[in-house]
Amino acid sequence: MSVISEVPVRKRLVVYGRNAFLFIVLTLITQIGGIVFFATIGVSRILKISGRLARLVVFIGLYAATTIGSHAVAPLFGRVPLPCFSGDTPLQLQSPLYCVLNRNYVTVDMQRAADALSRHMAAEFPRTVTLALDANFPFLDGFPLPPHLSHNDGRKIDTAFYYQGKTGGAMRGQTRSPIGYFAFEQPDAGAPLPCAGRSDVLTFRWDLEFLQPLFADWRLDEARTKAAVEWLSSEGRKFGAEKVFIEPHLAKRLAVESDIVRFQGCRAARHDDHIHFQVGK
Repeated sequence: MSVISEVPVRKRLVVYGRNAFLFIVLTLITQIGGIVFFATIGVSRILKISGRLARLVVFIGLYAATTIGSHAVAPLFGRVPLPCFSGDTPLQLQSPLYCVLNRNYVTVDMQRAADALSRHMAAEFPRTVTLALDANFPFLDGFPLPPHLSHNDGRKIDTAFYYQGKTGGAMRGQTRSPIGYFAFEQPDAGAPLPCAGRSDVLTFRWDLEFLQPLFADWRLDEARTKAAVEWLSSEGRKFGAEKVFIEPHLAKRLAVESDIVRFQGCRAARHDDHIHFQVGK
């Protein structure tokens, strides 16, 4: 009798453990996903929906509605969404994925700074599109945006590098990587490598060598990338820009020097696949 009674208990523990795991993962990736997940369980019980596919449909519907609702509520927390559908504007999200995952929120000051950067780049290099990557979640200062260490207050944003095709022509609104990250620019011989020889256990500094051959064989557009960093470290200050993170070897290669152009440290992700900048409060 005791053996029989243990079976449902074990089954319930497995279900609770799975639900807790999914709640944590969805919360870390999207902020709102964990709450929507538990809401889906509640709605499914009320409506007596048991099939996995049917529950998935309920989750997608609730998630979409909550995501849309977040656009209206986020300003109460001091944040606004970068537009998911920006047409032919000079500032665009690199992928709809960032909207789907609710990672496209910034403060009003950051929105102005990012927009000013994109307009400057489009004026200096006609038809240039500046692509935004991860920004911040819609709610709560201090809430982490994995795998980033500092995207937790609406004041930070990553923008993609600018690229040239194989023939040297400027690529417009395109990145080597499908999501804008992880297509690293490799250091030249003799370049400064502050993290050489380190083997930190707790680190987000991934080289991801196995991925590199999969990315498009395009060259970094040094002129446009340099112009973006230089604008952020000069005119960008008028819009509150206070830090720009880029790898030391790339800063040397682009010949960009400023008190706000900095190295992010050896535990943070590599910054030779994108530009990180932030504005002050």
